[in-house]
Amino acid sequence: MQVNLNGQELTGLNQVRNVYMSKFVEWTGALSVGIEEIDEQHKVLVDLVNKMHEAIHQRHGSDVVISILSDLADYTRIHFAVEESLMRILNFPGYEDHKLIHEELLHTVQDLQEKVASGKKSIGFELMHFLKTWLTKHIMEEDMQYSGFFLSAGAQPKLGKKTWIQRLWGS
Repeated sequence: MQVNLNGQELTGLNQVRNVYMSKFVEWTGALSVGIEEIDEQHKVLVDLVNKMHEAIHQRHGSDVVISILSDLADYTRIHFAVEESLMRILNFPGYEDHKLIHEELLHTVQDLQEKVASGKKSIGFELMHFLKTWLTKHIMEEDMQYSGFFLSAGAQPKLGKKTWIQRLWGS
């Protein structure tokens, strides 16, 4: 068996299967902001995007995808509130701009939820590509801007205990 996937020649069933079984968004060190609490939250977001991608790829019903989208939206709100709280507490100078970026995404997600729930739009691979790109780009460009500032202001890179978000979401 030989398959061409994005210009990459794959031979053998196992090689093809491994490509399709890999994560849609892979957590790497490049996505780490160096603050464990925030990294753990970002990992949950990555997992939810991967879960939605898998549900679409396996052709689960729209109810399953809508449920995952709802979890993603809820968790995103929690995560943004944590980031914004830290920005305010630590007097991060980019707070207002970062908050606007968060608000734009939340409006986009809410609009998407309404369209999906009403049947006007389905969640497909184009949307998944948007979520993946937005998430990774946001972390690597926007969130990296506060990372050094937070650490220099006294944020702890590692926590000795399980974080509150880990206890709440069970990750």
